[in-house]
Amino acid sequence: MNPLIQALKQLGGSGTIEEIDRKVAQIAELSDAQLEVLHDPQKSSQTEVEYRLAWTRTYLKKYGVLENSSRGVWALTPKGLQLDRVDPQTIKRYVRDMDRQARTTTVRAQQSETAAELTWRDELLATLLDMDPDAFERLIQRLLREAGFIQVEVTGRSGDGGIDGKGIMRLGGLLSFHVLFQCKRYRGSVTAGQVRDFRGAMVGRADKGLLITTGNFTRDAMQEATRDGADPIDLVDGDKLLDLLKELGLGVQTKRVEVEQITIDSEWFRAL
Repeated sequence: MNPLIQALKQLGGSGTIEEIDRKVAQIAELSDAQLEVLHDPQKSSQTEVEYRLAWTRTYLKKYGVLENSSRGVWALTPKGLQLDRVDPQTIKRYVRDMDRQARTTTVRAQQSETAAELTWRDELLATLLDMDPDAFERLIQRLLREAGFIQVEVTGRSGDGGIDGKGIMRLGGLLSFHVLFQCKRYRGSVTAGQVRDFRGAMVGRADKGLLITTGNFTRDAMQEATRDGADPIDLVDGDKLLDLLKELGLGVQTKRVEVEQITIDSEWFRAL
């Protein structure tokens, strides 16, 4: 909890999840080996560090130290800005007591929602990993088109340095960028070496690179993708890919279900 608070203060009071996680790793001096450990290799590409930091943000938010926007930016509240350190045990007791005091119906609804969230992500990831390589490339082609790319082609062929396709991204109808993309359909972590290999294959052929994986990226890989003086490469990990498929409605149907909540008015009965 304290490294996370320190990270946000060093980031100016707010930051994205990726920025916060990276800064916490620096403050806590976590090794690459620690950062690459998966929380549950059989079900998700989320690392153990990402999993624990997600729960840390939840606890600090309930305690009133953090807040977050719908755009995924987390920030220190006025209460959080005044704190240099917290006692994790005090916060855990506070949050657990608060949860116990919540109404049973509310708790059950939250648990059902969380279970549904985990279920669809697990099922979707398993489905992607079970796809034929060619089908997965066609899915990425469709995803890029839905996201605003034009002239998207799957060109994957041997001897092409791992490049699977190309497309053009237009911004505001004024600017356009030629993009080469690569798809990696597996559970493991993409390394800095693989990012460099991809960049080597795209030199002189595009303005930007896009590397998409169902797994995740090592810290060195993320740093390599944005290295000064090198062609920029944008990264899409497994979690972001699942979110994009849901957002664009590609093979994922979202239906909002209304939950009936019943409250008994004891005073009404007593007044009869």
